[in-house]
Amino acid sequence: MGIVHSSVIRSARDELFAWHTRPGAFTRLAPPWQPLSLVKESESLQSGRAESRLPGGLRWIAQHDAHEYDPPRQFVDYSAALPMRVLVPWRHTHSFEVVSDSETRMTDRVETAVPGRLLTSTFVYRHRQVADDVARHQWADTLAPGSLTIAVTGSSGLVGTALTAFLSTGGHRVVRLVRRTPRTPDERRWNPDAPAADLLTGVDAVIHLAGASIAGRFTESHRRIVRESRIEPTRRLAELTATTADGPKIFVTASAIGYYGPDRGDELLHEDDERGEGFLADTVADWEGASTPASEAGVRVVSVRTGIVQSPNGGVLRLQRPLFEVGLGGRLGSGTQWLSWIDLDDLVDVYHRAVVDTELTGPVNAVAPNPVRNEEYTSVLASVLHRPAFLPVPDLGPKLLLGEQGARELALADQRVTPGRLLEREHRFRRPDLESALRHQLGRFKTGV
Repeated sequence: MGIVHSSVIRSARDELFAWHTRPGAFTRLAPPWQPLSLVKESESLQSGRAESRLPGGLRWIAQHDAHEYDPPRQFVDYSAALPMRVLVPWRHTHSFEVVSDSETRMTDRVETAVPGRLLTSTFVYRHRQVADDVARHQWADTLAPGSLTIAVTGSSGLVGTALTAFLSTGGHRVVRLVRRTPRTPDERRWNPDAPAADLLTGVDAVIHLAGASIAGRFTESHRRIVRESRIEPTRRLAELTATTADGPKIFVTASAIGYYGPDRGDELLHEDDERGEGFLADTVADWEGASTPASEAGVRVVSVRTGIVQSPNGGVLRLQRPLFEVGLGGRLGSGTQWLSWIDLDDLVDVYHRAVVDTELTGPVNAVAPNPVRNEEYTSVLASVLHRPAFLPVPDLGPKLLLGEQGARELALADQRVTPGRLLEREHRFRRPDLESALRHQLGRFKTGV
């Protein structure tokens, strides 16, 4: 029983081992399809312990073994809490062997009662994440060597959780701007209505992700909350960025492809194309405009116009996956509407690039280079899950759930968007096609991969 999984990572051994010691490593390595929720990350690979929550109130405690700690050669952890220690005995040895000055063989050896075939997807995922993340940080060092102090709003959301973990494992200091009382030295209290004058002191870059969820019925109240949570908080943060003497020189803010309006058909949409019509188009235009105080002060501003993010932990995929897994999936409406999507890790890379690439400015379409029609999305998702997809959802379904306007601007939106500025910068996408993205996010790797 158990598994041994090994691969060669293009990284010096010392740096690869250091990556695992930094905050965020557990988050970056945790497969998104598993029902595991991190409670506390280990403070040390030598003798610390990580705690996670499982369904049914169970806990998973990974205790590190000080006797087996041998940096940068290996570290070991084992299952330490009852009843999981009895139900699923587990001892995990992480080994790092020098292949060359720039390559390291990373090996995971797990002794457990769990059959290896049930663990293969987990370790394929983990090794790909490490290899891709390390490669992105190596690339970034060619543009902006050294570590930065990066302030992030919305750090506990889907994108924020992945992004802050990625940045901290890359050696950057992440300052989380939170609305509650700070709990750690790397948190600062942020009042969106009146941010403190010293909030951004010593910060190199701001990544502003916070905003109420757009999903929901487009009632007057919902529309007001969506706008109020974005426009004025962004303006005040941009003004503070502009006036902080030793503050940020980079201001990156979330945005959305809703800028282009819901009914663009087969038109291929670039960043320079005209905005569309509708509530979201109006909101996004004002949202992006709110960062003007920063750009007028000479701060480099990037607005990340995000497409449909692919992750089983949030968004459309989180809603659709359970239906497809029981064979109840199908196209939405006519199925001919264009869906401009992006893998969660690719979105993280876009935000990262927005910080380190001095040539990137203004609106940037954060979408994969291969948009698909809804019927193709349905077909690919069903194929990845090995399920049928023959129960179409008529337009009436989204209209009942979201209202007429919400259905038109969200569920049935027809937007064929291209990542024009990223392609101009020769940006490399980790997963540019839908099938590879869904397989990675759902752990449905092809046999032999």
